[in-house]
This record gives sequence, structure tokens and C-alpha cells, in this order.
Amino acid sequence: MAARSSTDASPIIAEARRWIGTPYRHQGSARDIGCDCLGLVRGVWRKVYGADPELPPPYSSDWAETTGEETLLNAASRHMKKRRNGRWQPGDLLIFRWRAHLPAKHCGIVTEPDRMIHAYQAAGFVAEGSLDPAWKRRIAGVFVFPPIGEAE
Repeated sequence: MAARSSTDASPIIAEARRWIGTPYRHQGSARDIGCDCLGLVRGVWRKVYGADPELPPPYSSDWAETTGEETLLNAASRHMKKRRNGRWQPGDLLIFRWRAHLPAKHCGIVTEPDRMIHAYQAAGFVAEGSLDPAWKRRIAGVFVFPPIGEAE
């Protein structure tokens, strides 16, 4: 799958920004009603591409710690191209791990070189914020959304 050009990112970013203010709700994926970080990405994907690429199984808030599997990174790899150089661009998906020895379990969408939108439980809603050094050092993967019209 070819990487989408930076000019193709505008529908992804615009849709992600429509979710700002949506309350945080574990396993949710409905704009203005509630979502978690995965639900935000699923909702943006549905609006831009038409349907979820796959449905996640039910998961608890500590799912990554209990399974030890890289579920989020593996799912992203099935539907998106990984940026090998780690240099993100607006419209890319960032996946984070809280600690080096734990599987990745958070994600956000880059909106500007050092900003992202994500549903963060500590904030209680979807927000656009700084991609500061604390976030940058937790990045486990950078993925490019497929070209619009070419999603699986």
C-alpha cells in the first residue's frame, strides 16, 4: 500500500477535530457520546473510509498488562503502513506505551508537527494537545493511514 501524501491528511485531521470534547468512555466509539483512544481512531476511520477495518474484541482497561500482547501495534500493522524512520507527519497515527516493558495501549492522531488529538482518560474527553517530550519518548509506532479510497 502506498503512503498517502501529506495533502491527503486533511480529511483525517478535520474528522479528528470534530471529536474534540467528546467525553472519555472506555470502549466507546461514538462522536459526542463517548470514546476511548481506540474508539476515536475507529470513529475517524469509519467517517473517512466507510467502515471499521476490524472490530476489536471486548477489552478491559488493563488489557495490555494482562495479555502481554502487542494487540494495538499488530492491529495497526494489519491496516496501515508503518513509518520506518519514526518521523511522523500530520494525519499519522501514533501508538504509545506507558512503560518500556509493557505492550502499547494508547494512540493519537497527529494534527501538526508537535500536536495530536487523543481521548485521554486523565483529561476525561477528546482533546488536542502538545506532543511534548514526555509523549515523544513513549512512542512505540508511527503509522500512515491508507490513501482514501484504498482502505481494506
